[in-house]
Amino acid sequence: MKELPGLIAVFAYLSLLTVGGGMAAFPEMKTLVVDEHHWMTFPQLIHLYSIGQLAPGPNMMMIAGIGQWVAGPMGALVVVLAFFLPTGILALYVGRLWKRLDHWPWRDSIQRGLAPVSIGLLLAGAISIGKGTITGWNSAMITAAVCGIILATRMNPIPLIGASAVLGYLLFK
Repeated sequence: MKELPGLIAVFAYLSLLTVGGGMAAFPEMKTLVVDEHHWMTFPQLIHLYSIGQLAPGPNMMMIAGIGQWVAGPMGALVVVLAFFLPTGILALYVGRLWKRLDHWPWRDSIQRGLAPVSIGLLLAGAISIGKGTITGWNSAMITAAVCGIILATRMNPIPLIGASAVLGYLLFK
């Protein structure tokens, strides 16, 4: 129970970094959850994030697992509320304001300026996860192969995830 205020502060803050999606907040989540508060290890965080990517619904529901890990069911509830409530309220009001500013001359410039910010945050998240998951030649080759196939084809990534899991099991058991 003593961790609840820390969980609220961390995940309310992370909530505001999710411009472009949950991946945008991952580097800061790693810094706060793993490096600063030591609530879990980096591999544990990556595993939770991976499960969140595979599970139906919002991928950032994986944060409930962090809350559960740290402070039980109450931690899971607090983390979900702290993460989704601030951005939900902010999106509601910004959406209303954005609609009223439909003919404002700066609106297009703001939208075009936020696109590279979102891409940069997503790229930072991908690099952060890559640093924790690409640990040798075997994992680098799997990553390069999957990335190459996805970029070269329009293949659904689900079979690639399955094949990567089998390869990972065989190579790293």
